[in-house]
Amino acid sequence: MRPWAWACCCRSSGISCATAASAGAVAAGGKTLVVYYSATGRTERVAKVIAKERQADIMKLVPNPAYTEADLDTHDKNSRTTRERDDTSLREKIQLQKAVPDNWASYDTIFLGYPIWWSIAAWPVDAFVKANDFTGKNVVTFATAGISPLGNSGKLLAEMAGGKGNWQDGTCFTGSLDDAKVVEWVRSLSAAK
Repeated sequence: MRPWAWACCCRSSGISCATAASAGAVAAGGKTLVVYYSATGRTERVAKVIAKERQADIMKLVPNPAYTEADLDTHDKNSRTTRERDDTSLREKIQLQKAVPDNWASYDTIFLGYPIWWSIAAWPVDAFVKANDFTGKNVVTFATAGISPLGNSGKLLAEMAGGKGNWQDGTCFTGSLDDAKVVEWVRSLSAAK
């Protein structure tokens, strides 16, 4: 079983488990970057749909070393993610192949995506947040999960960023992914500018 399969709340709708309060976070006419971590490809799929719809640049966060299938096995008390869940100091040691995007200063809006692990953002995202200054940036979080909601994951990342930037919770795409639902969500943000 994978970390994101641990649900803290079951949603019967299967599409979105947190609604967007993020309309104000999408800058009109600004340059957009979609940054994401994806363990199995689900979050990557959503990130690519967002980037295409927003005509945005995209950056994949790659932990060094990368997580293996065995690392993601939550039934194994010695798996990497289970040990990192139980000992938060291990999360501090996570390194990314690249943590600071090229031309970071040129982006007004950042879409930040991740799978939900044990009710929070997958911790490789923490290294990205800590490595960057979000002053003047509008940040919209999005996540993927089996059935877990977005929860406080975005708020925790905003706190980690030291309160810099305009952080807004986006949404969590659960169950079977539907590209049309992702596009609909992105367009709803644009329409509410």
